[in-house]
Amino acid sequence: MIAILQRVSQASVRVDDEVIGQIGAGLLVLLCAEKGDTDAVADKMLAKMLKLRIFSDDAGKMNRSVQDVGCGLLVVSQFTLAADVAGGNRPSFTQAAAPDEGRRLYDHFVTQARAQHPVVQTGRFAADMQVSLINDGPITIPMRMNA
Repeated sequence: MIAILQRVSQASVRVDDEVIGQIGAGLLVLLCAEKGDTDAVADKMLAKMLKLRIFSDDAGKMNRSVQDVGCGLLVVSQFTLAADVAGGNRPSFTQAAAPDEGRRLYDHFVTQARAQHPVVQTGRFAADMQVSLINDGPITIPMRMNA
């Protein structure tokens, strides 16, 4: 499973010109399930993400997690994170999970996130989405979890 975490002061996602998810301060999570990923991999990634200390403490050091500060998560599916550009000029997405499995793992991740964190918003799986954000820092963290 691959994720890109962006610490944001605000973020939103639109589908057909309608805002379907938005947060103030928090983490924009771009999430991609890969072939072979399991619920356990998704759970491991979520646990790490919720505890990752990338928010500033009173001294200005990155020493607090999204749970410590109580801000939001905006989780957006993005299969293109699995792109392989080694073979030519057109990316290959063969390592991305099949759409049905990708949706199942995305839904599992979101369900678990909502059970463990008070503010969780989402995009819409497989939709053409427009994502807006103000990256705070900027802080952008790539994550990859395997079984």
